[in-house]
Amino acid sequence: MRPLIILKTGTKPALLAGQAGDYEDWILDAMGWPAADALVVALHLGEAPPPPSHISGAVITGSAAMVTDRQPWVEKAGAWLRAAVAVDRPILGICYGHQLLAHALGGAAGWNPAGVEVGVVDIEALPAAEIDLLLGGLPARFPACVSHRQSALKLPPRATLLARSALEAHHAFRLGNAWGLQFHPEFSPTVMPAYIEGFRPVLQAEGRDPADLVAGLRPTPESASLMTRFAAIVRTFG
Repeated sequence: MRPLIILKTGTKPALLAGQAGDYEDWILDAMGWPAADALVVALHLGEAPPPPSHISGAVITGSAAMVTDRQPWVEKAGAWLRAAVAVDRPILGICYGHQLLAHALGGAAGWNPAGVEVGVVDIEALPAAEIDLLLGGLPARFPACVSHRQSALKLPPRATLLARSALEAHHAFRLGNAWGLQFHPEFSPTVMPAYIEGFRPVLQAEGRDPADLVAGLRPTPESASLMTRFAAIVRTFG
């Protein structure tokens, strides 16, 4: 089987120094995917992924960076993602990866006008999600971990919007066999207090109480199930 590629776009923030592993470890663990059958490519360090025809699928990690920073590697990554989508490789972009995927495919990323979205929030699955290969069968509303200030403000042409929340208009989309998820299906709610604390000054400036967000943390089994669902999709392309 061709390898699964983890496109690493950054490292976990310092506030999670006590948490074992990094983005790629959490993704592989959530997918139930053996590390020996995966290749981690550090895009943010200038590493180049293999040709899309040489892989079974790819997951783009989150990052503390911003797509609007337009770092030199971003456009190279965008060209690779367009090529991968063109040959129908299964792609999953998470948080920053969701925004990068939208940008690469002709959409736009930028600052969320609603402000910070962090904690566990209710995601609304839209009608198109009912028949989607990845999101199909999820409840109409389900909880998910979130932590972001930027968003995919404009979806790519021909993309299908699949989910939203009260503070985020574009929580999930699909274009071909590529999916973008603004929420974090690979996160456990146990990491969220640290993210909420990291956003404390911004949240307070927005008139929001971090303690309320911590109190609202709860399990996210439905969103977590998307990782094993995506693993099953990738295996069909292996």
